[in-house]
Amino acid sequence: MPLAHSPVSRRIARVPIVLALALTLSVITLGYIMLGVIPMILFALGYLGGFIFWLLKPSSASFRDIAAPYFVTLAIFILHKYEERTAEFFPALSNLTGTPMPDSGSALAILLYALAAAWLLVPWLMVRRRQLGYFLAWSFFMAMGVTELAHFVFPLFAGGPYAYFPGMWSVIPLAPAAWWGLRNLVCSHSAEGATLR
Repeated sequence: MPLAHSPVSRRIARVPIVLALALTLSVITLGYIMLGVIPMILFALGYLGGFIFWLLKPSSASFRDIAAPYFVTLAIFILHKYEERTAEFFPALSNLTGTPMPDSGSALAILLYALAAAWLLVPWLMVRRRQLGYFLAWSFFMAMGVTELAHFVFPLFAGGPYAYFPGMWSVIPLAPAAWWGLRNLVCSHSAEGATLR
């Protein structure tokens, strides 16, 4: 019997569920405190969406199954953050939402970045077949493939003709790369990933 379906593993599984839920709620709460309601909803799409899919659609993928889309998505995400910074995404978002732009050096901003950096643990955790790694993979690909599409929605609320919104161009390759990762999480049936802990 695979470990993932044994009574012992069900008891162990409570720990990653609590950790994943705590991470999800922390990011959503920080999003609300720092950026307001709209960004909070967007964070929820990625993290809460990832949490729900992780619970409802357990993946048997190994990290090898998602390695290519993970690293491609991560590389494009770094370019995306560069585009956002140089194009002044946060001032534009602040103008749109009416919420003052947060101080990027504040303790809350650093904490939010630290929580997002947990996505870097995906390879290490999934290679060890840890359930928390699967949650982080789901939330990473959901955030990159669903949440980031908001860049194409923001111009609709900018009060003028539809135009470029900071960060928009890099989402064009970013979202499909993340969809590739989601597809591999759903469709891979690797024996290597079948015994989760």
